[in-house]
Amino acid sequence: MLRCDPNWGWGAQKALSVPGARGSLRGFMDSVNIGMIGGGTVGSGVVHALQQNAALLSSRIGIPLAIRRVAVKALDEPRPYPIKKSLLTTDWQQVVHDPQHHVIVELVGGTTLAKTIVLTALKLGKPVVTANKALLSAHGEELFATAARHGANLYYEASVAGGIPIIKTLREAFVGNRITHLYGIVNGTCNYILTRMTAEGAGFADVLADAQRLGYAEAEPSLDVDGFDAQHKVGILASLAHGFWVKPAQIHVEGIRHLTALDIQFAARLGYAIKLLGIIKRLPAPARSKTPNGARIQVSVYPALIPQSHVLASVSGVFNAVFVRGDIVGDTLFYGRGAGKDATASAVLSDLADAALDLKFGTAGRVPPFVPHERAGAVAPLAEVHTRYFVRLNVVDQPGVMAAVAQRLAAQQIGISSIIQPEGHEGDVVPIILMLHDASNRAMSRALAQISRLRVVKGAPVMIRVENFA
Repeated sequence: MLRCDPNWGWGAQKALSVPGARGSLRGFMDSVNIGMIGGGTVGSGVVHALQQNAALLSSRIGIPLAIRRVAVKALDEPRPYPIKKSLLTTDWQQVVHDPQHHVIVELVGGTTLAKTIVLTALKLGKPVVTANKALLSAHGEELFATAARHGANLYYEASVAGGIPIIKTLREAFVGNRITHLYGIVNGTCNYILTRMTAEGAGFADVLADAQRLGYAEAEPSLDVDGFDAQHKVGILASLAHGFWVKPAQIHVEGIRHLTALDIQFAARLGYAIKLLGIIKRLPAPARSKTPNGARIQVSVYPALIPQSHVLASVSGVFNAVFVRGDIVGDTLFYGRGAGKDATASAVLSDLADAALDLKFGTAGRVPPFVPHERAGAVAPLAEVHTRYFVRLNVVDQPGVMAAVAQRLAAQQIGISSIIQPEGHEGDVVPIILMLHDASNRAMSRALAQISRLRVVKGAPVMIRVENFA
């Protein structure tokens, strides 16, 4: 057994009583025992972190933690940090059902076996710590309801933005705020690629290949570069911030594959950086709305132009950042490493500390994992969302082109704020850059469909939305 602090004494206070939990969690214990499922990159990182800061954690929360068993796929699989063989097993059910395991940590990933593991533990009344964003995104509503029915708790700080304590902030620190805006750079792979493209003028494919070589991108990078990893995280944040469950299918998602060095170069000339943003905005309620109090929100993931003067524009490399605006607190920013064994292990330790304290004081429902409080809320279709736009067209270099383009925009009541035809692109086909005034995505889609049918326009128009954080 890996103990946090074997020399620490409880004195007279050893009784842990957990309302709603099975009898195995009641009684006197010398420590809170942990059963972990998954001993790979993150799992071994958690073991290492507990070994490193055992005494510190115990002294701060007043109770030692002990990892008693770790279920793994194979006993001899390679790990970044070693785990004692005496702790290992290949039987996850043995770990979950063991009455001496008070907290279950799920670090296997995926949405099939992981769901079974988490539901089994919760039905036993055991608190569960997970870093599984895909599982929460797809099945969070069911998992939270199961936890509530069985008097357990589900802790998930590590599921979003790694070492940034954004879940705890939204659940606890901002409990008295309405969250009006949340913008997140929550995928380190995409941020690394865009940072390199900006600094070096390199193309997407070249930087992606280098990121894969360096281990910043997976061999199959679609989850990251097509925006689905960010989709999972943004859905969790939106649900927590607005009090109704946001399903993945309700979230508009675009990745960064279509971005070119030319787009980044032109954006920089105009005073903007391009970042893949997760965007959660509270929108005003339209007339005759079925959702009173304006409980309509935009939940989207897409690359966006952001002013170079804004703090999010300076977030570079694999780092993450989350910008939150509350109606009382105002603007806040949270920055740090969003992934990796150590950043994620730090978040898991935070959840383990909370779980241990809840067990110690018998307060499993002290801070519920998710509380529905805006049942009339709804995710607005992207078509209804208004933004400004950056548009790049490749057009035949002849008179009358701009008049034809402007006519199609005007038909959708979209105004042009500026036009750039960069020098050094002489030839039959040249790029032009348009900065457009505020319009709905529905109007913009219609205009681009009409523009793309013009004979003088070659190739698909490139459109990037502009966020000004107003």
